[in-house]
Amino acid sequence: MQIKFFSEARRARVKSSAVTNNAKSWQLNFRAAAVVWLGVVLAGVFLGWKMGYGGLRFGVALGVCAALFGFEFFLASPTVLGNVRRKLGQHGAILAPLVPLFAVLIYSFAITGNWMWMLAGAAYAVVPALLLAGAGGKLPGHLQDYAAALLIWLPIEFRWMYRMFPYPLPLTHILTIVFALSSGVAAFVVVRQLDGVGYAIEWRRGFGWQVAFNVIAFGMIAIPLGIKIGFLTYSPTMQRVRSLPLSALGILLFTAWPEEFLFRGVLQNLLSRTLKNQWLGLILASVIFGLSHILHAPFPNWKYVLLATIAGIFYGNAWMKSRSLLPGAIVHGLVDISWHVLFR
Repeated sequence: MQIKFFSEARRARVKSSAVTNNAKSWQLNFRAAAVVWLGVVLAGVFLGWKMGYGGLRFGVALGVCAALFGFEFFLASPTVLGNVRRKLGQHGAILAPLVPLFAVLIYSFAITGNWMWMLAGAAYAVVPALLLAGAGGKLPGHLQDYAAALLIWLPIEFRWMYRMFPYPLPLTHILTIVFALSSGVAAFVVVRQLDGVGYAIEWRRGFGWQVAFNVIAFGMIAIPLGIKIGFLTYSPTMQRVRSLPLSALGILLFTAWPEEFLFRGVLQNLLSRTLKNQWLGLILASVIFGLSHILHAPFPNWKYVLLATIAGIFYGNAWMKSRSLLPGAIVHGLVDISWHVLFR
């Protein structure tokens, strides 16, 4: 009886502590997400206008980009994601891939008229979700999970997907990334409802420490090593400093966050479960992340692979310790922003 009493008391304290911690956390809500989304879209309109873009084709491309970005960004709000899951239900979740599907169909009809890429885009949006819908009830780390992850990653890795969004050229990368991320979120977060991804944008106690530790520790290793092997050259310029606000926003939203979702929230998550060891999952996911940079010029870029592998260890450590994509994405973003401003 005494043991039972202390066990129950301990569970009560843990539960109370969890409630307290949750109360002290900040979470992205619908209103904040809407403000950020609108700001990013208006920035796209302004930059397109400055570059001379306009008309119906540009409006369609920007509208498709805004819809895809909104889909994946609003679902990073815990309240929005919870409402979507409740309203769609287990079987209705298969409707989620219709958002990237309709987006790519509209873009293809209005801009390219290329049936081959239209069909490829439709398959890209739907097939991973169908694979994961068939994995319902199976433990994470099933073959279908890895197959879906590969289907989402490889077309981006080999840059096949970039041909799907040729116009306008400044939006090609962003359109490709938000389409891929929307398809991945629909498949893994909404349909599969994979545990532990940490897709929510929220700030909890200890996140600041994770960001600071992993940025500083990686910098102490990567900067001298990168200079030693000739990968980095210290070369700051005022032009890069002036472009920093937009560059930082683009890096965080369209490089760091999507890559952290795929390599940490999905891949490291699955590998840790399959191997039943979070450290082995971290190391293997980091090696794969490093190898994903091998195609950068000059090919094969082993220096980039080495530094990206080391970076992946620190990004993955931030995800592993926080169980959230946000600290790792901030670390990732700060590393890329520092590289953009200070080095070449």
